[in-house]
Amino acid sequence: MSTIIRIHETGGPEVLQVEQADPAQPGNGEALVRHTAIGVNYIDVYFRTGLYQGPSLPFTPGMEAAGVVEEVGPDVDQLSPGDRVAYCAGPIGSYCERRVYPADRLVPLPDGVDDRTAAAAMLKGLTARYLLRQTHRVEPGETIVFHAAAGGVGLIACQWAKALGATVIGTVGSREKAELARAHGCDYPILYRQEDFVSRVREITGGEGVPVVYDSVGRDTFMQSLDCLQARGHMVSFGQSSGKIEPLDLGVLAAKGSLTVTRPSLFHHVATRQELLTAANDLFQALASGQVGIRTGATYPLAEVRRAHEDLEARRTTGSMLLLPSQ
Repeated sequence: MSTIIRIHETGGPEVLQVEQADPAQPGNGEALVRHTAIGVNYIDVYFRTGLYQGPSLPFTPGMEAAGVVEEVGPDVDQLSPGDRVAYCAGPIGSYCERRVYPADRLVPLPDGVDDRTAAAAMLKGLTARYLLRQTHRVEPGETIVFHAAAGGVGLIACQWAKALGATVIGTVGSREKAELARAHGCDYPILYRQEDFVSRVREITGGEGVPVVYDSVGRDTFMQSLDCLQARGHMVSFGQSSGKIEPLDLGVLAAKGSLTVTRPSLFHHVATRQELLTAANDLFQALASGQVGIRTGATYPLAEVRRAHEDLEARRTTGSMLLLPSQ
C-alpha cells in the first residue's frame, strides 16, 4: 500500500485527506513511477478550492514530481525501470508515493539535476521559460515587472531575465523577501504593501513604463499593472493568487495606450512531447550553466500536506515547496 492524498469535496486545506491505496499496473504507453519529491504549486490550491475545474471527485491533486521508474507497460521503448524522471504538465495527481503516468510525458533527468531540484524546478522553471521566451520574448536592455518576485516562479524568472540582459522590477511582501529577490537578480524590489508600485515603476523608468508586466497575483494588482505599461505594452496574467480578476472593459486597453492582455498556460506550450523535451532541455541548460539556481524553500512530509497548503496560502513561504514521500 502507498500513501495518497485525495479530495472528496472542494474547499480549504482540511479537505486534503491522507489515505492508503495500491497504484494501478501500467498499461500501454504508461510507466509506474515511485516519487522521491513532489512539487507544491499555487495551481494545486486552485484545483483544491474548485476555482479550477478538477477531475471528478474524489481526485488526487498535484501537477509535478520527480522519481524513479519502477515498471513500464507495453509499447514503452523510451524508458526503462531505474530511470530517473520528472514531470509537470498533467495529468493531475502527483500527491502520492506511487502512480501510473503516461510515459511520453516523463522527462529523463540528466545526472547534474538531483530529484529535489527537478521537483522544485519543472513546473516553475518551464513556466518562467515560456513567459520570458515565448509569451513576451525578453530582449537585452528591456525593463520588466514581475509580481511575487520572491515566489517559486519569481525567483527563477528574475534570474533568467537578468541573464537575458533585462532590468528586473519585482514586487514583494516583506523586507526579507525583498533581499531574497535582490539576491536572485531583481534589480528593484518594491514592497507593495508599503509603496505605490505604479509610481515606483514610473520613477524607475523615467515615466515611460515597461513593455511587459508578468502578474500571477490577479485581482489585487491587475488594474495597477496596466498603469505600469508603456504604450502597446503587454499585460501577462498567469495566475490569480489574490482572487479572480473582475471582467474587463476592453476599451480600457485602448485608453491606456493600445495595450494587450494575455492569459497563457504552460500546458499549451508543452502540448507535444517534442515541445516538452525542448523546454525541459532549455531549463536544464540554464541550471547547468548557473544562469538559474533553484531555491528549495520549505519541505513537508507528504502526510503533512494540509500544513503545506496553509503556509502557501498565507504567503509564509519563499522559493519552491516540496512534499517528501516517506520511503
